[in-house]
Amino acid sequence: MSWELLLWLLALCALLALVVQLLRFLRADGDLTLLWAEWQGRRPEWELTDMVVWVTGASSGIGEELACQLSKLGVSLVLSARRVQELERVKTRCLENGNLKEKDILVLPLDLTDRSSHEAATKVVLQEFGKIDILVNNAGRSQRSLCVDTSLDVFKELIELNYLGTVSLTMCVLPHMIERKQGKIVIVNSLLGILSMPLSSGYCASKHALRGFFNCLRAELAAYPGIVVSNICPGPVQSNIVKNSLTEEVQKTLGVDTVQSHKMATSRCVRLMLISMANDLKEVWISDHPFLLVTYFWQYMPTWAWWLTNKLGKRRIENFKNGLDADVSYFRTWKTKHD
Repeated sequence: MSWELLLWLLALCALLALVVQLLRFLRADGDLTLLWAEWQGRRPEWELTDMVVWVTGASSGIGEELACQLSKLGVSLVLSARRVQELERVKTRCLENGNLKEKDILVLPLDLTDRSSHEAATKVVLQEFGKIDILVNNAGRSQRSLCVDTSLDVFKELIELNYLGTVSLTMCVLPHMIERKQGKIVIVNSLLGILSMPLSSGYCASKHALRGFFNCLRAELAAYPGIVVSNICPGPVQSNIVKNSLTEEVQKTLGVDTVQSHKMATSRCVRLMLISMANDLKEVWISDHPFLLVTYFWQYMPTWAWWLTNKLGKRRIENFKNGLDADVSYFRTWKTKHD
């Protein structure tokens, strides 16, 4: 075989690999590292059993689904949120559909904005189970309002809950993990912690702050390789987060049920989260297109990302003013073209 033929074959293989990667990306609902871990990595069913997992924001949405999927893996669960009745409902669902007994689930009401209660709550968990293997910082609220119309109190509330509350609870749990030299700190962030979109200025600020803080914390914990900090960044997911979003005033929520068929199923999002946790991935992006595509642009081609964000942002504002879900129209367009 001549060298010229060999070079042509190598070039053809490289081109074929590029085409395969492009096809994978067009069908992707997560970043390619995450999807590789789903295909070839460790299984949550192998890695997460017998662990104590504390989930905040466990009363609905991603937190509720995460609790239910974890309950099938043989973990001990701590369920926290403000609404005790909803936590009890989630506990019952976990007992009915999972592999846990009553003693394996602790319902622990918690208000993240009451930072003085976090130390006591941590002690309760340690007294009950003796350890905390995984802390899932999932609690938070979103925002749907134009910056110019929004009260400063809304921004303060979002920072208090999404950022300072999460940091406070993590700082209470961290000494225990450092003492054991192991543990997983999982932050349910958002793609809006990487990029930015209109109508969510305060929410974006809180999520960008979380990403910066926990990236710094991960670097500071380099001496403890057994402690993993994972930043989970979902895009639009089927839940009540938009309905419960803050608007122009802190006492006013959006309160509108919107069409969610264009959003990722909560069960799929949580499955990818569990794969991330099992494989100790530092940051993952979970979303359908076009938000996943926009995130890649922000990471590798920020000038193009600004142009694309302005295009999507304009339509987002139009949807909001017309009483629609902010993301509905361009998601429907994309899914029609790519289904």
